[in-house]
Order: sequence, then C-alpha cells, then structure tokens
Amino acid sequence: MLLALSLITAGILLRQADRVRFGLGRPRTANAAQLIAVQRARANNWTPAALLAGQWVQIAGYWLLAAHGWLGAVVAAAGVAVQFRHLQEISHHAVHGVLARTRRANHVLAELGAHLPLGLAPVEVRRRRHVRDHHPNATLASDPNLAELAQAGLGPGVARRRFAAALLFPLTARGARATAVTLAANLRPRSGRYAEAPAMIAVLCAAYLTGGWAALLAGVLIPRLLLYPLLAWWSLLVEHTWFDPEHRTGTAAEIEAGRCLRLYPHNPALAALAAATWLPYGDLHHYAHSAHPGLRWNYLPALERHLPPAHFTPGALFLSPASVARRHYRALTVQAEDSRRQTAPRP
Repeated sequence: MLLALSLITAGILLRQADRVRFGLGRPRTANAAQLIAVQRARANNWTPAALLAGQWVQIAGYWLLAAHGWLGAVVAAAGVAVQFRHLQEISHHAVHGVLARTRRANHVLAELGAHLPLGLAPVEVRRRRHVRDHHPNATLASDPNLAELAQAGLGPGVARRRFAAALLFPLTARGARATAVTLAANLRPRSGRYAEAPAMIAVLCAAYLTGGWAALLAGVLIPRLLLYPLLAWWSLLVEHTWFDPEHRTGTAAEIEAGRCLRLYPHNPALAALAAATWLPYGDLHHYAHSAHPGLRWNYLPALERHLPPAHFTPGALFLSPASVARRHYRALTVQAEDSRRQTAPRP
C-alpha cells in the first residue's frame, strides 16, 4: 500500500515541472496574442515528456493499489479511468501542436504517451478529424462529432427514456459494443503501422506484472472499456450546444460564445472537481479553446476572463432545469417540431 501511494505521489510531483514551467508569472487576464507570446517563450520538449511520464507513474501506483482488496480495486479503476482521460486531453493539445516545442515532438509524445498504449486512432487521423473537420464546423451538419451523438440515439424527437440512456451511452450494451469495435479497428495492423496491438499488449502485461489479475481487470480493462469512455462521452456532451439550429456569425469569439457552453461558472468546488477528473487540461474552458485553438491549457482561464461570456453557462450536467441535459433535450424536441411543420401538407 505504501509503495502504491508513493508512486501516485511521485507521479503527481513529476507532472508539476510542466505546470511550473508554463504557469509561473502568467497573466491573470490577457488577449490571445499576449498569451501566445508567453507560450512560445516557454515552449520546450522535456516538461511535456515529464508530464506524460508522471501520468503513467500514477497509473502504475493505481495498479499496485488494485491488489489491496476490493476497495483498492474500486479506487484503482476510478483513478486509472481519470488518468486515461487526462492522457486523452494532453494528446489533444499535442494534436493542436501546442504540447511541445516542435511538430515532431508533439506527434511522438502523443503517439507514445497516449495513442499507442490506449489503442486510440493514429495521431494524424485524429488531427484531421478534430482540427480540420470539427473545429471550423462545430455543431454544423459536417461536424463528425454529430455522427457520434446520433449513433447514441441523440436525434430529433428522441424519447425521454432513450435520451436518458444516451447520457450513459458507453455503459449501455450498444455503447460498450461501439467502444470494443472502435478499439479493435484501431489495433488492427495497417500499412506502415504495426505498433498499436503490441503497445496495448505491453500495457496489459505491465499491469499484470505490477498488480496481478486485479490490476489487469480494474487497472486496464474496466477503465479502458467502460469508465474512461464514459468520462470522454460526458466531456463531449458539454463542449457545445450541439442541437441548437441557430446559425452563428461574427468574430471567432462571438461565434464560439454562441455555440459553446461553460459548465459550473459560479460553482468553484464543482469546477475544480471537474477540472481534476473528467474535464482536465483546459477542457473545462472549451469555449476559450474553441475561440483560439492555438493556446495551451495553462492559458485558457486567462483568455476566458478576457472574452465575453458564453451564452450558455449551466450549473449542472443533469439535475437542474437549466442543465446541459435539459438544454440538449429541448433543442432536439424543437428540431423535431420544426421538421414536422416543414413536412406537414399545407391546406
């Protein structure tokens, strides 16, 4: 137990080098140009590498913890799922070219630190899908994320029960099957790429050698197949007002203020919890990221204070009349009603 806690602590400390490098002396409020200048002055390759290493050291600590009874396994499953989610967001910034100093370092760190060991799609595929296809077209018909939402059943006129199930989609039979199919496709060898499956096997072996079957099950399989996909799914739900049909115009910030949302703006405790778990590395500040994708997570809060507020600032994900879930459901209901009016025969 002591060794497990020591590894978790060591991983947290190892990650602080990157936070100190980019965080000390940063302005509290500034425009994008000022923040990019600070970011470029501090760009390097070694603190991002230490950051990723710290995440995996923490994961190894959770693997050891999983061997200490059922409570340790439960904590390990939740802890590893959070770390996998963190790795996803760190690599997201690498895809945007702002994790490390050079394009090659961004690519290598994302592949070795997250995409290969987690069985994610190749970095170039994610870059094309996310940077080229999603960012300029967020919430529009050509946005690939809308296809993911539709696959979960989030479409106009969705029934309440199916909508509720869609909020937990990765835990449903259809969602778990979709995760498994996607993972299998990512691990399948393709021309010029044969490392995905060996990297995933290496993670499974490392978990087993560290904490036995408990670590293999609670430290890799359950987090990767169920819990981490759920956290990533919730993060997708709170990125945008996905189903609002209003067309946005204006500056980049004005457009994003209308089609993004900002969760927990008046609840520091929930905001801190989300930032530490399922909305890490600036994902809580997705509005600021969408307005200026070239900024690292360290500077998104300062930019957000400089921007006009997002139009939708919910205080809850599920349980509130003004929650994200209620907003999405109302928008889908309005879409269905508009569609019926347009297709109804005229007298």
